[in-house]
Amino acid sequence: MAQALARESLPHLPPGTYEAAHTALNAACAAYEAKFGHVFVISVKGVSPGEALDHVLTAIRSRLANDPEDERQVTAEELRRLAKGRLVELVAHAGP
Repeated sequence: MAQALARESLPHLPPGTYEAAHTALNAACAAYEAKFGHVFVISVKGVSPGEALDHVLTAIRSRLANDPEDERQVTAEELRRLAKGRLVELVAHAGP
């Protein structure tokens, strides 16, 4: 899991997102990294671009309350969701 986490980055915010939102996300991610020792990962597949920021901020605030073992399990599941989404995209773009 550590290798997968090392390759992840902060969630991308939709264009035009207010600077305050970037500041809030950066602060929440810093608190998360300080507590758990790795970047915050979350899949936003199926979330509309307009809802992505609220979804990410709500999730990170909620997950900050987790104990490290519970968060390890949540993070592993999010990594699986990200990997699955990437594989589906690769297969879809590979063609026949």
